Amino acid sequence: MLSIKKNDIREGKVIDLTHEGHGVVKVDRYPIFVPYALIDEEIQYKVIKVKKNFAIGKLLEVTTSSKQRVEPPCIYYSKCGGCQLQHMNYEAQLSMKKSQVINLFNRKGNFKETPIKDVIGMEDPWYYRNKSQLPVGRNKQDHIKLGFFRQRSHDIIDMEECLIQDSIQNKVMVAVKKWLDQLNVSVYNEQRKRGLLRHLIIRTGHYTNEMMIIFVINGYKFKQQDELISKLTNAFPQITSIKLNINQSHSNVIMGKESITLYGKQQINDLLSNVEFKISDQSFYQINTVQTEKLYRKAIEYAGLTGNETVLDTYCGIGTIGLYMAPKAKHVYGVEVVPEAIEDAKINATRNQYENTTFVCGKAEEIILKWKKEGIKPDVVMVDPPRKGCDEKFIETLLELAPEKIIYISCNPATQQRDAERLSSQYNLNEITPVDMFPHTTHVETVAQFIRQ
Repeated sequence: MLSIKKNDIREGKVIDLTHEGHGVVKVDRYPIFVPYALIDEEIQYKVIKVKKNFAIGKLLEVTTSSKQRVEPPCIYYSKCGGCQLQHMNYEAQLSMKKSQVINLFNRKGNFKETPIKDVIGMEDPWYYRNKSQLPVGRNKQDHIKLGFFRQRSHDIIDMEECLIQDSIQNKVMVAVKKWLDQLNVSVYNEQRKRGLLRHLIIRTGHYTNEMMIIFVINGYKFKQQDELISKLTNAFPQITSIKLNINQSHSNVIMGKESITLYGKQQINDLLSNVEFKISDQSFYQINTVQTEKLYRKAIEYAGLTGNETVLDTYCGIGTIGLYMAPKAKHVYGVEVVPEAIEDAKINATRNQYENTTFVCGKAEEIILKWKKEGIKPDVVMVDPPRKGCDEKFIETLLELAPEKIIYISCNPATQQRDAERLSSQYNLNEITPVDMFPHTTHVETVAQFIRQ
C-alpha cells in the first residue's frame, strides 16, 4: 500500500537527478521528483502530485546544501520557464548532461563500450542566444508585458532582461515594450482570439551585429507600424531588416508562412568560421553561434575529411554544416524538404564561391536514392534531424546507401539512441561528444561517429 499522499510534508536525501534536472528522493523505492533539489542535499518537500509510479514534490527547504548549489543570478528564474539549471554551478550542469548521455547509451542502450567524451562547454555561458521569440500581452493595468511564458503555462512573465539572450536584444525588448504602450498598439488576446500583435522576434548576427526585427501579427498591418519602425531604426542603427509576419491561425505555432519586409533587407548576414550565411526570418539557424562552431569542428574531425571525400548533408537547412565542410571536401550534396531553405543554401554557396556544392529540395530518402542511381556514392553522410529523429524509411535508405561514415548530430539524444540501435546492424557507434548548446537549460546536443562494419 502506497504511503505517499498529496500534501504530505516530508524530509529526505536527494540521491539522483532526472534528465530534467529534478532531484530524486525515494520512499520505499518509490521516487519523488523535486525540482531545484540537488544530489546529496537533505531537503524538506511537499508532495503536490501522486501517480502510480512516481510523485512530484515542491521544494520547501534545503537543510543540508550541496557544494554545487549557487544563487541563480536571474530574478525571474523561479517563475520563468526558459532556464531550469541556474541553481546549479556550470561544472555540475556539464556533468549532469554527460551523465544523461551515458545513461542513454552506455547503461540502457547496447553501446556499453562506446566512449562518451566530456561535454564541450562555454567559457562564458551567458547572453548567447542569437534569436528571441517574445510573446506580447497586457497586464491587469492594461500595460504591455513582454517576456517569456511561466513554466507550463501561457502566462507571460514581464521582464526587463534575460541573461541568456543577446544583451542588445534585451535593450530592444525594453524599448519596444515602452513604445507599444505609448502608441497603444493592439495586442492579440489568446482567450478571445482578437487583437493584432502576437510576438516580437529578434534575430542578431553574432559576428556581423546585423539585426532583424519581426512583428508577428493577426492581420496584415497595424496603424502604428511606420512610427514604430522610425523609433527602432533611430535608436538601434544595427537594425538592417524589419518584417511583418502574418499568423492568423488560432494555434500555438509562433509564425505564419507569409512575411512582408517593412524596412531594409530581406535577410541578415552572419559568419561561422569565415563562412558567410544569409539568414531569413524563417531560416533554421543554430541559436548559439559560439558553440555551433565547436559542434561543427567536432563533426569535421569525426568525418576525417582530406579533400577527396564526397559528403552528403541530409536535413541540410540553409546549408550551414555542408558549406562549413565544403573547403575540406571534394563535393558536398545537400537535401532538405523546405524550398525556402534550399534557396538560401544555394545563395549562401554562391556568396562564399563554393562551386563544389549541390543543393536539392525534396525528401532525403527519395533524393539520395536518385543520386545513387546516377552513380553518386557518398563517403560521409551528415545527419542532423529535428527532435523526433530520423524516420524508419530514411534509416533503411541510409543502410542501403552504405557510406563509410555517418556523422549524426542530434538535439535529442533519446531519439539518437533509438536510431543508433537501427543502424547497429551495419555500423559501429565509435564515439559520442556532447556539446552544451543551451547553458542553464536541460538540453544537450550530441555529435556521434558511426563507422561501417
